[in-house]
Amino acid sequence: MTMTEKSAVVDDLAKALRDVLGPDGLLTDARAMEPYGRELRGMFDALPAMVARPVSTDAVSQVVALCAAAGVGIVPQGGRTGLVGGGTAQPGAGQIVLSLERMNRILSIEPLDDTMTVEAGCVLADLQRAAQQADRLFPLSLGAEGSCQIGGNLSTNAGGINVLRFGNARDLVLGLEVVLADGRVWNGLRQLRKDNTGYDLKHLFIGAEGTLGIITRAVLKLFPRPRDVATAFIGVASPDAAITLLPRLRAASGERITSFELIERFPLEVALAHTPNTRDPLGEPHASYVLVELSSAQPGAGLSQVLEHSLDAAMDDGLVEDAVFASSDKEAEGFWRIREGIVWAQAHYGASIKHDVSIPVSRVPAFLQQADDAAERVVPGIRPCAFGHIGDGNIHYNLTGPAGMDDAEFLAHRPAINLAVHDVVAGLDGSISAEHGLGQLRRDDIQRYKSPLELELMWRLKDSLDPRAIMNPGKLLPPR
Repeated sequence: MTMTEKSAVVDDLAKALRDVLGPDGLLTDARAMEPYGRELRGMFDALPAMVARPVSTDAVSQVVALCAAAGVGIVPQGGRTGLVGGGTAQPGAGQIVLSLERMNRILSIEPLDDTMTVEAGCVLADLQRAAQQADRLFPLSLGAEGSCQIGGNLSTNAGGINVLRFGNARDLVLGLEVVLADGRVWNGLRQLRKDNTGYDLKHLFIGAEGTLGIITRAVLKLFPRPRDVATAFIGVASPDAAITLLPRLRAASGERITSFELIERFPLEVALAHTPNTRDPLGEPHASYVLVELSSAQPGAGLSQVLEHSLDAAMDDGLVEDAVFASSDKEAEGFWRIREGIVWAQAHYGASIKHDVSIPVSRVPAFLQQADDAAERVVPGIRPCAFGHIGDGNIHYNLTGPAGMDDAEFLAHRPAINLAVHDVVAGLDGSISAEHGLGQLRRDDIQRYKSPLELELMWRLKDSLDPRAIMNPGKLLPPR
């Protein structure tokens, strides 16, 4: 197809999309589209050909059908908080971005069923508040919850701080509505806890990053709202001590651990230096820290006493070096402010190379030691900044360059560092993506770590559900 013919296709498609979406539903001006082409870290900026902003599933269906007929790629986009380039168009590919931001209604909350039915563009924090107003809990919680959208959370199978107790996004979904690659709508909006009538189709689309279809609505699980919460900030000698502490607290609390977060000393210093309203919760420095939270829907469950007694015993055994307990919600929020401030505070130390990995919990200490050694061999003086959800084995293994090294010089080592770290992950039977997905950033890397058969099965699914390859092209799946 010549450039003139391509231009004519785009013009015809724009006219048809404007008829479907109305004057506010289609953006074609470069300045208006610029935010939709910008990835959070600036790694995958690319202006799309157009931005479609539907307000209903029917409109999404019509947009997809028109793009399928024209052979134009569609990039579903949520709150633009992803870190792997999964929601941005590819440069010069003539793709359109389909933003779900105007589909942001909470359709129903059923307290007796403990369910919430929502549109994909709902911001996660809004869902949390709506559940709380209904005296319920929607437990998905992560740093970007003030702007990320539930459709994106489901498409990447997001995790967050409560996975240990409630599971990933996949575990919080009962039903989905999905627009398929030909524009047809699959209505799987079921509120059933049990449905053993064949393949569980919703799981094809959760974690698929929009490459198989576009999630437009979801039925989410709700839980009783916590009435008793206990939080502590703990100093330990090593990650080994942290994972040894985990089963002891589980046994003592009756599996009521909601969060169990590891913070190494360097990221703690980073957060304290550059996050407002923070202070070191413990008087003396420690090699590693654990932020633990217990919760129960039972008022007066005595979790503070359980936590204090358990940590006192662990201290007597030499497993815990020191601990401080949150005496109020404000103090607990202060502990979490440190944990959540690490990512943004790290930017003050120059460029960083980030890894979102998953390791069997028992092997996390081995990973940290081996990854530190491997990274040091690539860039002597490199500064590991490790923290994350050690309770479920998800570590955010970020690396800051040596003091005084130029950012460009450090980032030139990115391929070698990624290879070194990911080979350690694979050697410990882990995953190179725990909760952010593959997008464009990790798409090609996965060829080294998935078997040819796994990749073949993934491509068979893609070919079956998206034979024209228009759904989020160039993401998740490596080239054949």
